[in-house]
Amino acid sequence: MSKEISIPDEVLMNKIYMINDTKVMLDSDLAELYQVETKRLNEQVKRNSERFPEDFMFQLTSEQWENLKSQNATPSWGGRRTLPYVFTEQGVAMLSSVLNSSVAINVNIQIIRVFTKMREMLLTHKDLLIEMEEIRKKVGGQDEKIELIFNYLQQFIKGRETPRVPVGFKRKGE
Repeated sequence: MSKEISIPDEVLMNKIYMINDTKVMLDSDLAELYQVETKRLNEQVKRNSERFPEDFMFQLTSEQWENLKSQNATPSWGGRRTLPYVFTEQGVAMLSSVLNSSVAINVNIQIIRVFTKMREMLLTHKDLLIEMEEIRKKVGGQDEKIELIFNYLQQFIKGRETPRVPVGFKRKGE
């Protein structure tokens, strides 16, 4: 019987970063979630390096690491001697095969579900953005026409407020 581990989705989402337009997770964050040392996680990955091609896992450059740290106001990363490794969604899925513990398997399932949920949310927002752009194109350039209509309406309203001189024929004696 495997022990069920539940980590709030928000916590997992906050551990997913964008590097070069790719969603990734840091080795140290994954090690914490899997309840192992970062060193042990990376050892297992190196022992199984054929399972982790460059599109599954890569080491950050100094510049990427500095950018990532500067984007997060309160980084939880201590002083590291080496640049961190990051894992894409596929790399995270592959980790469950090299970290053979019930914790790793359960956490991996949850992380993959969060990645899927994020992808669905992005697709939904993309559809909304496309619809809004179409509406903007239809309505765009209509500002002058709307302003003209309001000016005409204001002239009609002002015309009713000022007394009008009666128009018509005058009879003799009036």
